[in-house]
Amino acid sequence: MVVPLPTATSRVRERGFGHSELLAKTITTNLKLEYANGQSRQLSSKRQDRLRQLSNSFAVKNQRVVNQQTILLLDDVLTTGGLLIAAAKILKTAGVRHVNALVFTKQLQK
Repeated sequence: MVVPLPTATSRVRERGFGHSELLAKTITTNLKLEYANGQSRQLSSKRQDRLRQLSNSFAVKNQRVVNQQTILLLDDVLTTGGLLIAAAKILKTAGVRHVNALVFTKQLQK
């Protein structure tokens, strides 16, 4: 199952599409995998604030769907890693067997 992590709403409005979602849908179609949408909001830019905020940002709606699955989280940019960590923890708690991540770029430190 492929789950794209959300792109900032402002970026989606700016571009007119969510590129992580498009990439995930293409991957799932080409590889005949399941697709599930991941949603969250990150309002703060400080690492500690983002990590704290993310601790309750995700929930699994139907645990039977993900139980014993292998999940590929797809993210466009790795900034703090907080989004991936939070999503992986929730998925593992919900019974996911393996969580992998595919990230297309990493933000460089200034």
